[in-house]
Order: sequence, then structure tokens, then C-alpha cells
Amino acid sequence: MPMGGPDGGDGGRGGDIIIKGDSNLATLLDFTYRDKWTGGRGEHGMGNDKTGRSGDSITMPVPLGTIIKDFNTGEVICEVIEHGEEIVIAKGGRGGKGNAFFVTATHQAPREWQPGEEGQERHLELELKLIADIGLVGQPNAGKSTLLSVVSAARPKIADYPFTTLSPNLGVVQMSGSRTFVIADIPGIIEGAHEGKGLGLTFLRHIERTRILAFLIPIDAMDWQEEYDKLRAEVGLYSAELAARPHCVVFTKLDLMGEDYTPEITTQGAFAMFSISAAGRLGLDKLKDGLWTKILEIKKASGAIVSRA
Repeated sequence: MPMGGPDGGDGGRGGDIIIKGDSNLATLLDFTYRDKWTGGRGEHGMGNDKTGRSGDSITMPVPLGTIIKDFNTGEVICEVIEHGEEIVIAKGGRGGKGNAFFVTATHQAPREWQPGEEGQERHLELELKLIADIGLVGQPNAGKSTLLSVVSAARPKIADYPFTTLSPNLGVVQMSGSRTFVIADIPGIIEGAHEGKGLGLTFLRHIERTRILAFLIPIDAMDWQEEYDKLRAEVGLYSAELAARPHCVVFTKLDLMGEDYTPEITTQGAFAMFSISAAGRLGLDKLKDGLWTKILEIKKASGAIVSRA
């Protein structure tokens, strides 16, 4: 200040980068298109002892179950498990100090100042422990992998012999209006799977983390009712709680019988029955719409969907 004391204000601090849990999200798909997030820059301090405005913080919404790791060291920084949970993942830099900050009784006209600090910069890896919305249940060669490959971008191994799938495959189904859900293709189940026969325990452990079970029955099966009953029995023998989950029946290989053909069987409370041909692209839209409707119903009932402000 001419002919007077100092009046340089402090600079504003930089904006933080904040991770926020959002139960309305199901995948990390958005991060495919945006991989750099930068907080706002703090403004310079001004005369008349005015402090500069701090930079805006940036919020990165992630689905629940997201694990944040340091990309370079592999260290787990945090895991987001609750809706609305906020974690500062990178702090903005400290604002600089204007000359007014350095005034003392014996140093009343300081000319020194202090520059601000750079914000924290991190290279992160985001990993989502997916809980599949739909678990595909069926005997070997029931068409699970083919269905997954057609309705999602997943590319599981497909062949005409049993147990092609040796480990679970996950696929994200994208629908119009930003609707997405996750399907798990699980290794085929056979009679005695609950005792560990075939790949039974591998199969059963993984469907414990699914919301809905879809029992796949090939339309060319010898006995549709027997096939359905066996699948239900194996799941029930492993876990009564798992057998009580909502389920539907999906008849596959519809192209062998013609369109709009749905076999009649007696189900144990299935919410719907569908007939599809993954190879012929028949009945898939009806199947996806039916599954999506049921997923929304379950999420709303459990409070997993929270209205956006």
C-alpha cells in the first residue's frame, strides 16, 4: 500500500479430489471415457488484504464395493462401501501467503511473500468387486456363455463340449437410458454339485453373491421339468437361503422350435419364464426388460436405490 503498510492477501487453496459412493451406479464404465480428474486452481491473493478464492473440489462418483489402490505400489488406499461416503483421495495444494502475513511489531513493512504449493497428484487403480445382479444357472452346454457373449461385451470361451467355462465370467449389459446390470456366467452344474462333484462348489460359491438366479434350460432337453427340478434341488441342498432368492426360467435355443414357443412346466415361484435364442437373437429384448424390471423392484425394496438430489 503506497506510503503505508502491507495489504497483500493470501492465495486460495487448490480443490480436492473426492471419491463418493453412489448406490445408483453398478459399474466403472464411466472411467473408460474419462481418466484424468483435476481439482480447481486457487486464485491469487489481492490487495486490500483480500484472500483469493479457493479452487473447486471435484467429486468422482463410484459404485459401492470399489477398491482404490495406488497404481505404482499396489497399496490399497480405501474401499467405498456406503452410499454417500466421501473420501478425499488427493488434497489440493496450500495457498500462498501474501506480505500481510509476515507483519510483526519490528517488521511492519515486509516485502516477502510465500508461493503456494502444488496439489497432490496420484496415479490410481480402481477395482470393483462386482456383485452380479443375475447369475446364470444351468447344466453344461445350456447356452450360458453364448447368452453372455451376445447381451454384453464379455467374450467367454464357447465350445460344444461340457465344462467349457472353468471360472465365472462377468458381463455388463447396457440398455437404453444409461441402464446397466451385471450378469455372471457360472461353471455348469451337475447332479451332486452341492457335494463338490464336477465344478459344483466353484459354481455354488459364486452364485451366493447374485441377486437373481436365471435357470437356463435348453429347449431340446429330454425333460424340461426334470431339468428344472434338478437345478433347483442342487441350489436348495447347498443353501436354503440361496434357493429362496428370486428366480426366473429361461428356455434357450428357441431357434430349434420356432418363435414364441414357451414350454409349460411347474415352477417353484419363478417370477417369469422366457424363451430365447442367443445365436438367433430371438427374445433377448424381452428377457433384458424383464430382468431389469425385477432388479429395480429388488433394489427399491432393499433401499439400495437412493433418489438423486
